[in-house]
Amino acid sequence: MTETPAPAPHPSHGTPAAPRVTVRGEAHLEVEPEIARIAVTLTARNTDRRTTLDDLTRRNTTTLDLIKTYGDAIEKLETGTLAIRPELTRHGRAERIRAYHGSIQLTATLNDFTTLGELVTRLADNDLTRVDGPWWALRPTSPHHAAARRQAVQEALQRAREYAEALDTRIGALLELSDTGSVGGATFATATYGGAGVLRSARAETAAEAAPLDLEPVRQNVDAQVEAAFTLIPPNLG
Repeated sequence: MTETPAPAPHPSHGTPAAPRVTVRGEAHLEVEPEIARIAVTLTARNTDRRTTLDDLTRRNTTTLDLIKTYGDAIEKLETGTLAIRPELTRHGRAERIRAYHGSIQLTATLNDFTTLGELVTRLADNDLTRVDGPWWALRPTSPHHAAARRQAVQEALQRAREYAEALDTRIGALLELSDTGSVGGATFATATYGGAGVLRSARAETAAEAAPLDLEPVRQNVDAQVEAAFTLIPPNLG
């Protein structure tokens, strides 16, 4: 009767002839943001629906023209939701329309922070205009993400070498490398001003333009974690 050979040890567990060491590498970078995003909400109100829409359209055109004057500093300009809704009277049995409310939202992404404060101030100085932001961020393709991943891999390799040196041996081959998480820079970090993070339009009493806001960019955190497994040259433990 032929005996069935015992199964070989799974490589993930290592063997006396090829011990395995598993380590984690981490990296944390703090870098300057690459872009800033602001949201601009335009509103209009009138007892006539068509007049409300016309006012909103005019305000939207004026705002778009203003933003576009900043040229290449504007990396992206998008139009969001447009809404026109009736306001009903609160008294009486019949449903009567008291007024119409209109709103439209724009989103602008800037890559030149030297003009950001001026643009935000000019937008917030317009009638029935609300500005939210800025939100600072890195681009998804930012080289800082790759730099963090490389640093995490180097740290894992260094840890493995240190464990090997503690056993008076050295690492052999890489068995596995996995990305256990890379975060930071993909979401916008909110910067708040005036305690609310919102700037509402407020016409100055004089004809002079409001002074540009001094906006300080919020540094971004980029984190990366990897897990790596290496074989070791069998150490002499005698």
